[in-house]
Amino acid sequence: MTEDNDLLLRQFFSEAAHQKIEDNGFTERVMQRLETSHKAQSSKLKVQSFTRLWTAFCILVAFLLFSALHGWELLTVQLEVLLRTLPTEPFSGRLFMLVTIFIGLLIAGASEVISSSETVRK
Repeated sequence: MTEDNDLLLRQFFSEAAHQKIEDNGFTERVMQRLETSHKAQSSKLKVQSFTRLWTAFCILVAFLLFSALHGWELLTVQLEVLLRTLPTEPFSGRLFMLVTIFIGLLIAGASEVISSSETVRK
């Protein structure tokens, strides 16, 4: 039964392939736009690769500046000050700080999810 259906479909589509439907140049215009769209997408990929290289360069420069300016020492001093003064602050101040950090992380995570879903859609 499947072979009969396949034979009928091949016969139908072989007949349809020989038909010429006049569309006033519509097909040619669509194909031309597809080629233009492909070229635009190619240039967009070049921009994206440049953006990635620029991001990697900026991260490298930031790391080099952080190392050259002894960022680890500054960070450890600030962390020590925070840990030493933490017991002297009221609990409401710490709670506000934790809630603020949590909300900031939620916003950063949501924006990352949104940007990754837009990338997938494209």
